[in-house]
Amino acid sequence: MTLETPFHPRTAELNQARRWRKWSGFFIADSYFPAHDLEYHAIRFSAALFDVTPMCKYRITGPDAAKLVDRVITRRVDRIKPMRAIYTPWCDHDGRVLDDGTVALLADGSYFWTAAEPQHGWLEAAGEGLNVTIEDMTEKLCALSLQGPHARDVLSAAVGRDMSDLPFFGRADVTIGGTAVGISRTGYSGDLGYELWMPFEEALPVWDALIKSGEDYTLRVAGMEALDVARLEAGLIMAGVDYHSSRTARHPSLAISPYEIGMDRLVDLDKPAFIGKRALMNEVAAGGPATRLVGLELDLNVFEDAYLDLGYAIEHPLRAWRHVTPLTRKGETIGRATSGTFSPLLKRSIALGFLPVKHAEVGSTVGIEWQIEETRQTIPATVVPLPFLDLPRKRS
Repeated sequence: MTLETPFHPRTAELNQARRWRKWSGFFIADSYFPAHDLEYHAIRFSAALFDVTPMCKYRITGPDAAKLVDRVITRRVDRIKPMRAIYTPWCDHDGRVLDDGTVALLADGSYFWTAAEPQHGWLEAAGEGLNVTIEDMTEKLCALSLQGPHARDVLSAAVGRDMSDLPFFGRADVTIGGTAVGISRTGYSGDLGYELWMPFEEALPVWDALIKSGEDYTLRVAGMEALDVARLEAGLIMAGVDYHSSRTARHPSLAISPYEIGMDRLVDLDKPAFIGKRALMNEVAAGGPATRLVGLELDLNVFEDAYLDLGYAIEHPLRAWRHVTPLTRKGETIGRATSGTFSPLLKRSIALGFLPVKHAEVGSTVGIEWQIEETRQTIPATVVPLPFLDLPRKRS
């Protein structure tokens, strides 16, 4: 049974397009309008509010809480300062990625863990023999994401004090609309942003307070389509799209290591131990992964000519696409693109993909297969640095 989030009484009223998607058992707005361009532009030029309640959430407590976290993640738990969060992957025993997300150390000494996919069973198994409690908060805490250059202004107005002192990946406990809310200076847009956590039964006062405080800053509610375009511009990967958890991968080749998805700096092989460390050490000793995640920029001139030569109107993919697309060189398939879009801000057609290391250098050119009605075309694409868009205000 698909559930409605606690914000559904508000989002359903606003969803003119009546377009929803299922995410981890919940209904979430795909787009509030027939086109998502206004929602996207709110992310980049004003502020956007997202319902991200379906994100998996866990609270880890007990004398051995830090030991469990350190046992699972690829980074050092002793580097997490109180009321701060880190972004990290975690792996299975073969060094293949299970998921990625954030881990925060709260003021009471507990850890707050977020993930794209359910992790309770894995955490329970990893905690065997430890004095630790793992509480699944996914259907207890709802979540909002407030993103965009005016996100801080909206949040400060709702909280009643200037939130400029909250650093990137910092945590804070505040009150909004009479409700106690946990805030993290995080997001999935590559822009200035915050994520907010509150109990299910106290969700609507927080939503209403944010909407009210956002009136002076052109705050818009936004759906997943707009967020998908923004996260691609920021070069942020999506579990289940750009990579597959080793637990759900349909083929062994789709289970990948952190090094394949550009998470080298998030793997600390100097840690005494963590799940998957030996396999990752062996991978490094053997010369590293055979393939790497890359950013690709399509040749717009060839792209547009392909449509015109066939007599069709040019159709840039304004919605992000999510399907495996062959990458070729000299007529041979050598890799795959996983998702892409036309960036409204950069005015470029971009994609994420995987290529053999020898073809993954910046400046390398490959072909990306593109279907126009009944014909298949090959569009030149150049490997470019990630992220495609790096906004300083994200960290300011």
